[in-house]
Amino acid sequence: MAIKEGEICTNLVFLLNGTLKVESVSDDHSYKITEILDAPSILQPERLFGLNQRYTRTFIAETDVNFMMLDKSEAMKLTNDFIIFKLNLLNILSTQTQKITHISFRKCPADIRQRIIRFIEDRCMRPAGEKEILIHMESLAEEINESRLNVSKVLNSLNDEKLIELHRGGIFIPALEKLLM
Repeated sequence: MAIKEGEICTNLVFLLNGTLKVESVSDDHSYKITEILDAPSILQPERLFGLNQRYTRTFIAETDVNFMMLDKSEAMKLTNDFIIFKLNLLNILSTQTQKITHISFRKCPADIRQRIIRFIEDRCMRPAGEKEILIHMESLAEEINESRLNVSKVLNSLNDEKLIELHRGGIFIPALEKLLM
């Protein structure tokens, strides 16, 4: 099963077991971030309600996976009938909202290295695990408002420290948590 970016979200989708590859593409299609999502997990529950009820990421099975899908009407019945379901759903949505609203109040990173790391961290679903970013240095430099030369120097330094692996047109991060330390 795959859920494609832009599809309408009509179900709560629970990943019960297995591994998914998650692809996130920038609005201008200048870069793509790929990461791995392991079970158990809920796939974009915030997209079931609200103004935009479409998935913003593509989910592709990497291993054998099992899902449980709850139609929106069934999810609403469960929130009415079972307080624990309602509380869990509210906690998930509230936590996501709190994290997002906190982003704009964080101090802006002082150096290029930290701006690159923040750029990556802010666009990933989870601040850990392996990530692949398909982006050209020019695009990354533009995104963080820095020169391509300076971005290249910092990326090569991170590559030398074995925190990332540079590839033509992309960056592989074996463990984002190590980059964040």
